[in-house]
Amino acid sequence: MVILATAGQRHEALMLRKLMEAGAVKRTGRGRPRIRPAAVAGDKGYSHLSLRRYLRRRGIRAVIPPKSDQPRQPSFDKAAYRQRNHVERTVNRLKGWRRVATRYEKREVNYLAMVTIAAIVLLWLE
Repeated sequence: MVILATAGQRHEALMLRKLMEAGAVKRTGRGRPRIRPAAVAGDKGYSHLSLRRYLRRRGIRAVIPPKSDQPRQPSFDKAAYRQRNHVERTVNRLKGWRRVATRYEKREVNYLAMVTIAAIVLLWLE
């Protein structure tokens, strides 16, 4: 899992490239982790042409619904998009921690430390 923070007024889609470069996907068997996943799911906010081009160049399938002002994507996989709710539920569980939800910490390093502690408690210690 990779956790990055943005400024409050910035859109998180700007961090997609950094997330893709920082993360690794564990293999089921032996061997080094893969640097790129098979697919990336996101909401309509990630439906920029430049982001789709970036994913296509890296050989990653984009499971992102098109915006109403964009041409229809015939290869949109609704079943794979429904699996995105696991990530949304995890984020909502993290927001149950008041310090994470309201971002009391002003410094990015301190905030990322609190998110990491909350993720360890919620995801690995339960």
